[in-house]
Amino acid sequence: MPYDFSLTSEVLNKQTVHFAQVNGSTQPKFIVGKRTKYGANFGLINTQISPGLVYDPAKSAAEYGFWAYFIHPTSQGESKGSFTCLNTYDTAKFTFSFMQYGAHVPNGDFVRLFKKLLALPNAGEYFSKLLLKDKRIFLNSGSGVLKQLENDTSNQALMDYLNPTLNDVEIQELACSARFVHWATYDPVHRKTQVEAAIEGYKNNMIIYHKRYNLNGAPAKVCQLVCDIRHQGRAKSDAIIKALNTNGNYELAFNNLCSLGVPGFAERVNVVRNTINSLLASGIFNKKYDSAINSFVDM
Repeated sequence: MPYDFSLTSEVLNKQTVHFAQVNGSTQPKFIVGKRTKYGANFGLINTQISPGLVYDPAKSAAEYGFWAYFIHPTSQGESKGSFTCLNTYDTAKFTFSFMQYGAHVPNGDFVRLFKKLLALPNAGEYFSKLLLKDKRIFLNSGSGVLKQLENDTSNQALMDYLNPTLNDVEIQELACSARFVHWATYDPVHRKTQVEAAIEGYKNNMIIYHKRYNLNGAPAKVCQLVCDIRHQGRAKSDAIIKALNTNGNYELAFNNLCSLGVPGFAERVNVVRNTINSLLASGIFNKKYDSAINSFVDM
């Protein structure tokens, strides 16, 4: 049976906080998100850090090896590792996961993650009207007619389903947000799927970025910054190429990459750099990229 949520709100510290609770359950109500304004837009933001719901690379390393640590600086920069991180206030209309995937990119990270989630056995308990058909997401409105929500060129219908408008916080937006937050909170398989999608994404990205930036033999810290910059979009490829053009001086290349997006994204860059430096100090990040095997090997 699909979960049915009661939606409520309270004003706490002069900010409207939206809650949800599963009807007929003894589970406590939980925060869906806080109402926020971004320019002319209104939406939700959920940045809370809850025990047990934060990405821990050490717990994933047994299965994914070094890649579990490789995504860690980005996860810290995006959400401090929160599996319930959510925002619905910008032009992406719906962003979710500890890597903050936006729903606006056709065939992008959010779509790939959502397809993995919709393939899970309990997907119908959360999104009973959505289904996968021919590797695409469809809406079954109950009339027997299926509506395709995304394709190679647009996710607009999927975005509108998750969040109808940016004019205010709406019931549909709250309901979809509650489903994602509850699913991540109570289902460890959901959280594992987030991790799997993140690592698959960065593995695939490294193949692409090596071809673009010639990263064979580059230290993990340089490769990670390239991935993080592209993930956040704080600099374009030309700037990355220029930063890497150091005649093999990777320390200079690292510092150059850290300067991209500053001062606008200084806080994000500091979080990522500090996380990388912590991993270096522990010996975990003393690796270099081997393009022949698309993996990292000891320096």
